[in-house]
Amino acid sequence: MTEVLLEGLVIGESARWHDGRFWCANWGAQEVLAVDASGKREVMARVPTTIPFSIDWLPDGRLLVTSGPEGLLLRQESSGELVTHADLSSYGGLNELVVDGRGNAYVNGGCDFQPGPGERPGFILLVTPDGSVRRVADELAFPNGMVITPDNSTLVVAESFGGVLTAYDVADDGSLSNRRVWAPHPGDGMCMDASGAIWTPGWTPSGESACLRIAEGGDILDTVPLEHAGFACTLGNGTLHMLTADWHLDEPFDTNLDRLLTTPTGRILTHRTSTPKAGYP
Repeated sequence: MTEVLLEGLVIGESARWHDGRFWCANWGAQEVLAVDASGKREVMARVPTTIPFSIDWLPDGRLLVTSGPEGLLLRQESSGELVTHADLSSYGGLNELVVDGRGNAYVNGGCDFQPGPGERPGFILLVTPDGSVRRVADELAFPNGMVITPDNSTLVVAESFGGVLTAYDVADDGSLSNRRVWAPHPGDGMCMDASGAIWTPGWTPSGESACLRIAEGGDILDTVPLEHAGFACTLGNGTLHMLTADWHLDEPFDTNLDRLLTTPTGRILTHRTSTPKAGYP
């Protein structure tokens, strides 16, 4: 059974499980939230940007935040202050973020809502623990959520406009190679479970919003129906946490955003599941 944990978000994104609580970005409110099992929310950071922004953590526990329109990767210090971890503005706007078990931060971007015919402007950047930056993937059709396997050997990224989950091998130096289709399904903010399947918001074959558990190759293993569009999900404490909002696919981006800023419909939903989370984030 699916239950409502919290209502009143603008657009919840970047679902994470960290230190025994559910965390997310509350787009439109400039907030990073942590929410406990009773639905009590705490603002953990305020991000001076619009949208998008995404979150993850370095191995030492410091929070990283992508400030998308500004092209910055921010880091939260012990004082709570957000400082620049890496200036990536020369590459363009940023979207999603994942940090692997070695402290490598992968940041994607180039998410053009109206690319030219045949254009795939998306990219993935690697920010290593020593601060160096390099571009490790190109030609992505609106890169979105990413996951990395527990052994740090494979990265999977959702190409929302390409309608596929795309996988890469990860080398010891963090480079990506051997691009391939992991599953022929679109995705958004996603997570991996201990069986190697991926949970992601998506759509049923009949076009209804749902959170899907997908096996490598594309088989749908489980489906959790959703009333509104799903944006991201994660696993924690035996529970699938899902972020939804009343986004209308037939309306322009600005129309949706204006409506949701006026009447927030964002929710955190929960659904019990037996297979625990694995990998990163």
